Order: sequence, then C-alpha cells, then structure tokens
Amino acid sequence: MEIPAGDRFDTSGFEASRNRLASLAYRLLGSAVDAEDAVQDAFLHWQAADRQRIQVPEAWLTKVVTNLCLDRLRSAQARRERTVGAWLPEPLLDGDPMLGPADTFEQRESVSLAVLTLMERLSPLERAVYVLREAFSHSHAEIAEILDITRPASQQHLHRARRRLAVARRGGGGEADPASARRIVEEFLAAASSGRTERLVALLTDDATAISDGAGGLAETLLQYDTPQRIAAIARAGFAPSPAKRRFAGGTPAMHYALVNGAPAILVVVGDHVVGAVTFDITDGRIATVRGIAAPARLVRLTEAWRHHEPDTPLIARW
Repeated sequence: MEIPAGDRFDTSGFEASRNRLASLAYRLLGSAVDAEDAVQDAFLHWQAADRQRIQVPEAWLTKVVTNLCLDRLRSAQARRERTVGAWLPEPLLDGDPMLGPADTFEQRESVSLAVLTLMERLSPLERAVYVLREAFSHSHAEIAEILDITRPASQQHLHRARRRLAVARRGGGGEADPASARRIVEEFLAAASSGRTERLVALLTDDATAISDGAGGLAETLLQYDTPQRIAAIARAGFAPSPAKRRFAGGTPAMHYALVNGAPAILVVVGDHVVGAVTFDITDGRIATVRGIAAPARLVRLTEAWRHHEPDTPLIARW
C-alpha cells in the first residue's frame, strides 16, 4: 500500500522518540558518533515503513535501533577496533540528552564510562538485554520481542551480564559524594601540577589503574598504568606545564572541573574547544581509575556541549 506523501514525510512521531533512541544507541555502542548514525539509519527505516501498520511507534523504533546497533557491534570492523586495545567510550558532558534517563542508580551507572568499558566484555546480546532492562526498564517479554528471542533466553542473558559485570567491577560501592569528589579531584590537580608525587600516591587506591589514548590518540593502543607510583609519575609529567605542551594544545589551556558521564572530571579547554578530558572513578574517598581522553574524534560532541555550558571558575585559569 502506497503511503500518502504527507504521511511519508511526517517526522513528528520519530522526533518524539529521538532523544530516547539516541540514548539507547549510545549505551549500546559507547560512541555518540555511531549512535547518531544508528538513529539516522532508523529514521530512514521509519520513512520507508508503512506506518499505518505500526501500532506502537516507540516500540517499533526501539526494535529497529537496537538491531541496527547489534549489527554494528557484530561487524568485523567493530570487533577489530574493540579488541586491539585502542578503544575508549566517547565522553559526554552531564546534561547531554544522549545520556538519557538518570532517575535510578542503575540508569546512571549504565552510562558511566566504567560500565560502558566493562560492557565490552559482554556479547552483543548480553549487552542489549542489560541495557534494555537496567536502563530502560523493559520487561523480559518486551525484550524478547525486540531481540527475537524467548523470555527465558532474555532472563538468561541478563543473569550472565550481571554476573560478568559484577566479577569485573572494582571494589567499593555507591556513588561518591559530589562535594568530596570535587575536593579529591582538585587535590589531584594541585598535586600533579606542582609535582607532589607523595600526595598523588596518597590520593590513589592501592590497586588504582590509569588508561590514556596517548596524547590525542597518537598511540596505536591504549596506554595503561597499574600502580599508584606509575600513575603518580605519569600524572606529574602530564600536568606539568611547558611551552611544548601549549603548542601541542594549540594555545594556553584552562583547567575546568566538570561532570562527565556522571563522574568528576578535569577538562582541558583552549578558547571554547575541549582538547582533553581526564575522568576519575572514586571509591571510598580515593581515586580508583583515571582515564585520559584527548583524541579529537572522541571530544567533538563534548566540545559542542561545552560551548553552550556555563562553567564554574576554572581550577587553573592559565596553565
């Protein structure tokens, strides 16, 4: 049956779900760029569909986006990129609509950089079931319909996903107190920029780790450090100002405190452009994980959000 032209180009039904679909795709893919592509592909499917046969547009679109994301996760290119150790989730500034629902701890945790990274250990189906259940509260009957599996299979995938994530998670619990988290990050920056190694070590857990994409993605694989002493040394070297680093950054940066994917972070900003993000996972009053992200491709959306953000006074105005 041919769709009338007015219906064929009606976008209102799709636009009403766009932010939710983008949030779903981001959780599944860990990349805002890929999430936007998946949502755009879903829009093309929506335009081509006989919408008079679609009884519940949101459910139909959820199924389309989820399966488009699964196709991407299963692709040979994605497997290559994600297994060689050169992949980190794309960071998003808090308030970005792509971060989606954040009413419950499970919803906030599912979009944290820590969990997005850990979800790489799951199969695509486990990841999809986990996200649909934990972040979007779909029933197992709904998930079974979205993924074309049985309800028992959905329950099994969720059980395996929860178990595998629980084993991989670091110790400690809950969300850090915001005021305490900010104080710890400020102390970290002050100690790193002034070269106080002992103070840096004291701020880190005994089993702390640090991960970096290598000063703007120059490294072929992620750089990883796994002792407080090594992390303190690399932080001291990285945050010590120098003319060469200013040239590399494209100017004299300011250092701002921000929340990124719900976690405390330091943003390195030149003008209105974010040239680096350092995020922190805090456990029981100390830093458990440091992530350094400077690859320009991973900072495009964060920079765009920053340009519309009213920042606090910088921690360091001229680095």
